[in-house]
Amino acid sequence: MEAFGPDSGGAGDKARGAEGRPAPEARVHFRVTRFIMEAGVKLGMQSIAVATACTIYHKFFCEINLDAYDPYLVAMSALYLAGKVEEQHLRTRDIINVSNRYFHPGSEPLELDSRFWALRDSIVQCELLMLRVLRFQVSFQHPHKYLLHYLISLKNWLNRYSWQRTPISVTAWALLRDSYHGGLCLRFRAQHIAVAVLHLALQAYGVEVPAEAEAEKPWWQIYTMDTEIP
Repeated sequence: MEAFGPDSGGAGDKARGAEGRPAPEARVHFRVTRFIMEAGVKLGMQSIAVATACTIYHKFFCEINLDAYDPYLVAMSALYLAGKVEEQHLRTRDIINVSNRYFHPGSEPLELDSRFWALRDSIVQCELLMLRVLRFQVSFQHPHKYLLHYLISLKNWLNRYSWQRTPISVTAWALLRDSYHGGLCLRFRAQHIAVAVLHLALQAYGVEVPAEAEAEKPWWQIYTMDTEIP
């Protein structure tokens, strides 16, 4: 498959840090998923589709060694596949041009030459490979709908002053988005992730849920009965 990424290097080049030493896998995945998120925004994808692309990427590399394939090519194919899964179809040409501009700011769109067609074929071939590796299980339940429900409930629960003076909602959504830089989406249930980011947002601003001290159980167990937060 055609490699695509910074300096047009392959997986081995991008997975190396200073002095040619291999970079930790987590750092590579962080950079690549950041690329997925930024490219997704430029492609006009909604947050659910971007989350699906990140999840597909992480799930693929749970099955396949990082050195086996160019992670940025896998990311581009994940965007393409996620667009189909979430019915936000993308053109391969748009994915290639956005990716090229990401790695080479200010550059012109690629010409329709042999390199362009090789990249296009690689994206399609990688998509088929990912479907086989993932056994066509590419639909996921994301925390977004749960977090929205929890935020609406909590807004009615807190007093208006506490809610307006602290950006709890914005922070919770930002934390949820950042969680997709790693593999939390594969390790925990969607409801638990939603409660966790909301709990962290409240902790960050020192906001207490009314009557929490007198309650028989923590507030988050009203939403998810099987959740334990130390």
